[in-house]
Amino acid sequence: MDTFTGIPEAALGFYAALESNNNAQWWLENKDKYDADVLAPLLALSRSLEPRFGPGRIFRPHQDMRFSRTKEPYKTAQGMFISHFEDVGYYLHLSSSGLTLAGGYTSASAAQLSRYRAAVDASASGTSLVGIVEQLVAAGFTIGGQKLKTVPRGFPKDHPRPGLLQHKSLNATLDLGQPEWLENNGAAERITEYLEQLRPLIDWVVRHAAP
Repeated sequence: MDTFTGIPEAALGFYAALESNNNAQWWLENKDKYDADVLAPLLALSRSLEPRFGPGRIFRPHQDMRFSRTKEPYKTAQGMFISHFEDVGYYLHLSSSGLTLAGGYTSASAAQLSRYRAAVDASASGTSLVGIVEQLVAAGFTIGGQKLKTVPRGFPKDHPRPGLLQHKSLNATLDLGQPEWLENNGAAERITEYLEQLRPLIDWVVRHAAP
């Protein structure tokens, strides 16, 4: 598939079936469906988004059994990361429940975390991030990420932005489910619109915390 024309309903059906048949035999018998209904559309979507958001990396469908709690061999969702940077960018997640979009940064070195906290602490950049987060929440996004239980050492307990200081990673997530446009030619445009809402957060992290 060269041109992205939407994500077929069959892709969601594939993961619904996988949830009940998570074994190597079923996967091998249905791999052609994965290739046609999941992988091909996402590769086409990645190519369509790359000029605007950066190259996409589609995650492998196999579980890392060292870290799998269920010991099931295959992931019951397909993820894709889109970015010009290592840990800062946009994320797409496709499962039997539908489509989820997210953006932010997933991990940080000690130096990056120090820069992030300094930017949150500074009045201008910290206030700017508050405004970005509030705008995303108003648009329906959920703010998440790994957090400390308290304000990090070295900052006052009554800091004006304690919640943001507690973050060790920061992301905004929107569960879109199965909108009518998902499997038609307008899907790329709609996905682009949602990713553009995440751009201010990505730009802020790149400017203040990324290498």
